[in-house]
Formats: sequence, C-alpha cells, structure tokens
Amino acid sequence: MIHHIAVIPGDGIGKEVVSEGVKCLNALSEIFESMRFEFQSFPWGSDYFLQHGMMMPENGLEILKGFDAIYLGAVGDPRIPDDVTLHGLLLPIKFGFDLYVGLRPVFLFSGVECPLARISEGEIDIVVIRENTEGEYSNVGGIVGIEDRELAIQSGLFTRKGIERIITFTFDYAKEKGRKKVTSITKSNAQRYGMVLWDKIFKEVSARYPEIRTESKLIDAACMDVVRNPKGYDVIVASNLFADILSDLTASVTGGMG
Repeated sequence: MIHHIAVIPGDGIGKEVVSEGVKCLNALSEIFESMRFEFQSFPWGSDYFLQHGMMMPENGLEILKGFDAIYLGAVGDPRIPDDVTLHGLLLPIKFGFDLYVGLRPVFLFSGVECPLARISEGEIDIVVIRENTEGEYSNVGGIVGIEDRELAIQSGLFTRKGIERIITFTFDYAKEKGRKKVTSITKSNAQRYGMVLWDKIFKEVSARYPEIRTESKLIDAACMDVVRNPKGYDVIVASNLFADILSDLTASVTGGMG
C-alpha cells in the first residue's frame, strides 16, 4: 500500500528535520514491504508569505485533502509576527481537518543527559495528549476601543463533544498501550466554566475505565511537580494551552525537543 504524504518543511530548522524524517521513512519502506510512501513537497511557510502575502495558497486545504497524511515542520520567522504565521498555516490545517488529538510522547533515551538529578535512562516515559481544536486557541474574542482605551477579550471555547472525545481517546490509548494512570490537568479553581466542565466530563469518562488510575491536578501545581517528580506521570491529558505548555516542559526535562 502506498501512503501519499504532503510534505511542508516550513521554516528554520523544520526544513532540516523534515528532510531527515523523510530519509527515515524511506529507510522503513526498505525494511517493511507493505510500507510504501510517495511524497510531494510544498514550499509553504514564511518565505512563501514574504513572496505572496499568505502562508499558503487560498486553496491550500483543498490541495491537502487528497493526501493520507501531512508532514509539517516548524513554523515561525522573526520577520513575521508569530500570530500571522500560526494563524496562516498551522491552525487552519488543525481546524480545517478537525485534527483534535495532539499526541506527544516524552522519553528519556540512553545517551541523553537529563537536566534533573538522580534520573536514569527510561525513568521518564510520559505521553502528553493535547486537545487540539478548541480551548484557549479557539480565537474567540476581539479588541475594541482606541489608543489608551483599548480592551481585549480572549475567550476559550469548550464543548462537551470536544472534551469528551479527547478524554475518551486518552483512556482508549492508555488501555491499548498498557498504561496505568491518566492525569487530567486544568485550572478549574480559577476558570469556573470551561475547566469545571472538563473536570466533570473527565470523571464521567474515567468511570468507564476502572482498571486505569486517575488523578486531577491544577496546571501551576503540575508544572512544579513534573520537574520535581517526572517519574510520577504516565499519560497526561489537557486543554490546548495547558498541554502545549506541558509538552514543552516535559520535553525539556528529558534533554530538549531535538
């Protein structure tokens, strides 16, 4: 079977990393006869923006629909505001294809120096699962007023459907992979609506998986605890913003993101 993959190297180190990743996939196809890849590369990103005034063509999503997967590198360039690059390429792809799961494994490999004391190879083995299409990155809000009277409102969007499906995916993943514990991260003591709904649905869904231990933590406490006791975490599920933060943090305690 041939898998058709759209390759978007993007910006900066993304071009280098994606190039090496394609080499790895080609090497796999030589080992496994059933695994074949066909790549088509697209020059979309910041350089494209500087030439055309957009991060990808207006029909970019329509073009990508014909592929089995999208291999996307890094996005960002100091010449362009970050919100422009993010909302011009990465977020339209996430929202346009409803890519609601961000799966981010974190593992301390042999030969990689851990910045934490008394942590050995393999002792950090965490999977951060991120809700990818709702929450704090929903782009709900706006700026009103003029000059020194400007007011910005930034709202998070949390739906039962969105929360339930990411939490259900998390428990199904944990069960399939033989993981023993799922930790939900919120800030429901301060954010009384979306996060409270998240906590409620987490309890409902977790009741269907009695064999998996659960715990709930607040994001500020979790950030401290992940550094102090990374071995205490197995699978983490969190909203768009919180999982974004935690995936970077957990990657850092295993030596960095690459």
